[in-house]
Amino acid sequence: MGNICRSPTAEGVFRDKIRQAGLAASVRIDSAGTHGYHIGNPPDPRAQEAARKRGYDLSELRGRQVSDADFESFDLILAMDKDNLSLLLKQCPDQLQHKVRRLLSFSRRYPNLDVPDPYYGGRSGFNMVLDMVEDAADGLINEIRQIDKLGKFQK
Repeated sequence: MGNICRSPTAEGVFRDKIRQAGLAASVRIDSAGTHGYHIGNPPDPRAQEAARKRGYDLSELRGRQVSDADFESFDLILAMDKDNLSLLLKQCPDQLQHKVRRLLSFSRRYPNLDVPDPYYGGRSGFNMVLDMVEDAADGLINEIRQIDKLGKFQK
């Protein structure tokens, strides 16, 4: 929602995993929130600490809000939960709604669940987010490798 916990965590994890997979030159990654609460702010210190303990650096990331141009610019827009999915679908032009999916639709361990917002909870919530995001990132990388000749994601 505010782009300081779950989304930048996913961006940092996915950037690292894409680099390790040798796909960094062909994949553009960014995160954004559905609300403008924390535009320009770094990720929550607890998110940064949990990520750092697993080898991910979120320190250079800054919060921004989803823009209408994002739906044209990106092949895939991933939501962390059903509320954000609903907000994204409302904002997205009808002809581009196929690009909007739930992040955990790529997960093997947590398929189609919501990534819980750890902001108001304890530190363990940030670790749970990392577990979920890492699994979904692995699934998304497998999906990217399966892109068909038309450049569309397999359903």
